[in-house]
Amino acid sequence: MTTLKTISPIDGSVYVERPYASAAQVQATLAAAVAAQASWKKVPLSERKALCAAAIECFAAHKDKIAEELSWMMGRPIRYGAGEVNGVVERASYMISIADEALKPVDVGDKPGFQRYIKREPLGVALIIAPWNYPYLTAINSVVPAILAGNSVIIKHSAQTPLCAERLVAAFTEAGLPPGVFQYLHLNHADTEALIKAPEVNYVAFTGSVPGGAMVEQAAAGRFIPVGLELGGKDPAYVRADADIAHAVDTAIDGAFFNSGQSCCGIERIYVHEAVYDEFVEKAVAMVKTYTLGRSDDPQTTLGPVVKASAAEFVREQIREAVAQGAVARIDPALFPLDQPGTPYLAPQVLTDVNHSMRVMTEESFGPVVGIQKVSSDEEALALMNDSDLGLTAVIFTGDIEAGIALGEQVNTGTFFINRCDYLDPALAWTGVKNSGRGCSLSKVGYESLTRPKSFHIKTTI
Repeated sequence: MTTLKTISPIDGSVYVERPYASAAQVQATLAAAVAAQASWKKVPLSERKALCAAAIECFAAHKDKIAEELSWMMGRPIRYGAGEVNGVVERASYMISIADEALKPVDVGDKPGFQRYIKREPLGVALIIAPWNYPYLTAINSVVPAILAGNSVIIKHSAQTPLCAERLVAAFTEAGLPPGVFQYLHLNHADTEALIKAPEVNYVAFTGSVPGGAMVEQAAAGRFIPVGLELGGKDPAYVRADADIAHAVDTAIDGAFFNSGQSCCGIERIYVHEAVYDEFVEKAVAMVKTYTLGRSDDPQTTLGPVVKASAAEFVREQIREAVAQGAVARIDPALFPLDQPGTPYLAPQVLTDVNHSMRVMTEESFGPVVGIQKVSSDEEALALMNDSDLGLTAVIFTGDIEAGIALGEQVNTGTFFINRCDYLDPALAWTGVKNSGRGCSLSKVGYESLTRPKSFHIKTTI
């Protein structure tokens, strides 16, 4: 197949059609990236920062159009689309603001007769492979710091969201970024794998599924280049008996169902202390029933379709299997008339009487379903939270912050929250444990993945 076709979950129409890059175009892109990076790394950081800031301003100027495109490409309700643009501005602005501190040479102290320091050198050409669910936010985590650090960047977006790559590159081009520093390619899976193996590529950042991450790691094997992998999540929430239940419901349920549950750091399983379990479930079910399932281009819609019919069927099968094993489905799909088998429109579902023998509590759903399990102690909740081969984020709702932190020390996760969830603070390292990946983006630490240390050891007296 030589053409990329984006099928909109709204109505099944072809929303975007683009030719895949030819082998010659890929080679030309690589050559341009290598040539541009040789000059770009010499540009003063102050100029790099100014260009990135201008690019983000150019990008944000198209907020309304971007929201419309997202609704058609991947199904997010248009009323929320602009929020992703705001997140891009927040993250990019922060990474620009800390660039001087993050990239400055490390002074290792005085030693008579010597000058010694460690510089942060750019890696070269960074390949960023971005997903469809938060196509701009996931990309910007690496794009801006990579460019600030002196790298050139090639971005390959999901076939579901190709316009995102085009819009990002266009914004940087409009801001005056030199040609070749930031380019995009539309590629199929086989050509993406070949690109990872290209000797011109010096770093790969991938956000996506665990199998996708394994492909990236295997393609890069033997090249000895750094690879950043942000993969799946089956993120847990634990509601302690001392939690503010209204706040816990509002936060956890929004964390589970926003973006139709298609978030790697969304809440996929909830454990509630038996003392407050009934109250939590009652309020959670009531909240979910207020959602409006509809076309994502309709401003009244609060829950859009999932990305494609096969994704909806995967979640439906998890739900059917759990109910057959004894789970109770608390939401009648008839309340959401657009829910129809064979379509991406899927009613939200809350399951109770669940346990870890059910796939819905152990396998990433990536859809509008959450299981709520009763627990009798902190110890039981901790054991269940850690009973997963994934570990991206976790949250505990509690009125006792010190007790919550003590419990958080025992949770195997990349990010631990108390009384909030499903949010990336750009000042904090974004990373996962176990099969949720490796490497890090955002924060001062994130720059370390996009640079290499170069030590200078100079004898000044002979």
